[in-house]
Amino acid sequence: MAVCLLVVFLPPGRAQSAPAAEENIPYLVTFGGQAEQSWGDDDFCQIFFIHIPATRTEPLYIRVFDPDTGGELDEGKGEFNTKVRFSVYGGSGCYSDDDALAVDPIGNYKSGNLLASKSFGVSNRYDNNWYTFGPFNPLEGEYVEKFDGRLFKIIAQGESGDDGNLYKYFLSTHQKENREVEGGNFFTYEYTFRLSNNQNNVSQIYPYIDDRTISIKISNFDWDDDGFIRIVSVAKNGELCQVSGENNWVHREFKIIEEEKNSSMEIQFIKNRSRPINNNNVVLTVQNQYGEMMPFFVIPIGGIPVYNPKIRMRVLEK
Repeated sequence: MAVCLLVVFLPPGRAQSAPAAEENIPYLVTFGGQAEQSWGDDDFCQIFFIHIPATRTEPLYIRVFDPDTGGELDEGKGEFNTKVRFSVYGGSGCYSDDDALAVDPIGNYKSGNLLASKSFGVSNRYDNNWYTFGPFNPLEGEYVEKFDGRLFKIIAQGESGDDGNLYKYFLSTHQKENREVEGGNFFTYEYTFRLSNNQNNVSQIYPYIDDRTISIKISNFDWDDDGFIRIVSVAKNGELCQVSGENNWVHREFKIIEEEKNSSMEIQFIKNRSRPINNNNVVLTVQNQYGEMMPFFVIPIGGIPVYNPKIRMRVLEK
């Protein structure tokens, strides 16, 4: 699948974890390479990119919370037997290689220079604790003009086993503490994450809609009848997506109007309140009318969208 390569202007802002606190998502999740897709991971691999402002020259660190598999936060299938490898890439092709931007881990998706890598299995040392990659010189990232910054890539890939590894990232200025990198951001083209077990929880993620987009297709995998997925933008006030069941993808297309371009859209995940659905893992992608995949920024570009009924009313009058 192609990925949109249009200019994206990143606003100044504080760096966050992935998932960000504002997304209200407990953890990212990656399963071992021999897992069943019906547990909520379609390809046992997750790729995130990390944007660093071009002006930054001080070292940075990429921290992973609970990288081991086998602890209290992880999802076991019998006895834990899973290893997940986390790898950091920079340099030429880290982002600009077409395979690096695809949502399926095939071809040269591990493009760029391998800067650091470590495989984690069962480990009391890293259970509910942090592991730090780095320090990295910002110049080790790939400069990408449309971002006016440098990009690093971190890949979490299930090497073996069939359990689920739940984890978080943090971009930091310090090896042993979470100290924000001003202006940094995480983004991905395929979001695989764990929903909260709290039935009152509402999570949200933020795809960026560029100025070439006239329609989008939102796809979700393995929703398991866990409530509703709805869309909010300046012109959409909670329009519903179709939702997937066990181990399948579903898709819905939405038209994009002029006022929604060059801004972020909010996709909300509203839990099933009539019966509890626990340990639900979900995959989600968005693509435009050309089949180009669209990025999810943990800090939404342009801010969190707010529905404007005046815009909607004007559309209805046409």
